[in-house]
Amino acid sequence: MDYIKTKRIYQMKKYAMDLFYLIIGCLFMAVGTSLFLLPNQLSSGGFAGIATIIYYLFSFPLGTVIFLLNIPLLIWAFFKIGKEFLVKSILGTIFLTIFIDIFDRFSAFTTDRLLACIYGGITIGIGLALVLKANASTGGTDLISYLVKAYKPHVRTSSLIIIVDIIIVCLNVLFFKEIEIGLYSAISIYLTGKMIDIVFEGVNFTKMMFIVSNEYKEIAEAVGKQLQRGSTAIYAKGMYTREKRMMLLCVGSRNEIAQIKKIATQIDPKAFIVISNAREAWGKGFKRD
Repeated sequence: MDYIKTKRIYQMKKYAMDLFYLIIGCLFMAVGTSLFLLPNQLSSGGFAGIATIIYYLFSFPLGTVIFLLNIPLLIWAFFKIGKEFLVKSILGTIFLTIFIDIFDRFSAFTTDRLLACIYGGITIGIGLALVLKANASTGGTDLISYLVKAYKPHVRTSSLIIIVDIIIVCLNVLFFKEIEIGLYSAISIYLTGKMIDIVFEGVNFTKMMFIVSNEYKEIAEAVGKQLQRGSTAIYAKGMYTREKRMMLLCVGSRNEIAQIKKIATQIDPKAFIVISNAREAWGKGFKRD
């Protein structure tokens, strides 16, 4: 019984946190859309881009148009995707619609298109990342990607989203007859993607280092003592020299990797070192659920 009770409490906390992320995420997205991009005729791609054209063509509320465009997708999702995700996506679409129409009544933060595309892209990126953290959607191309994944799990939906966004931005350019709109919108879409990566990975990106050295034991010991970081020894064979060696694998922040490199080269100036970015580190000493 205690296990069941604990599990229920954990699930309730998780749902509450997801709802919090969803609301704050939609709030950020609405600010970026209504107070930066929309007043400057810029597009973030997706249904917002189509809604922007309709907004200027018929003066229909942007948020309401986005919601109406998403209705067919939500009906489709009802038959194909899990109920929990669908409920969150409906809530996300509703929250985004309400917030956009509320902020649309306020004056734009800036009429400078360069500033608008930069800060609009950043704000929308933060918001969209929070929505994704809640395992939800606000409809549009991201919901399309989930639906395509349901049918074709191995399809690269990121490519599909990029293609759709490019088409919609091109439509905006044709409608407003200004090539600058497309150029600024492209910057906004790029910044949105970068902000999603930053929110998910954190500011201090994890890095990975491979060290090939005969002094691997001393290096591993020094790293453990000075940085309290563990390392993993891997059996390796040099295909050029045909020599069998041990290779150290170390993972840490950028600052830690710089210190590990300094330690390794001090112990063995001839050490062969490879440093690369790691998408994510999970476990002891790093992120945990």
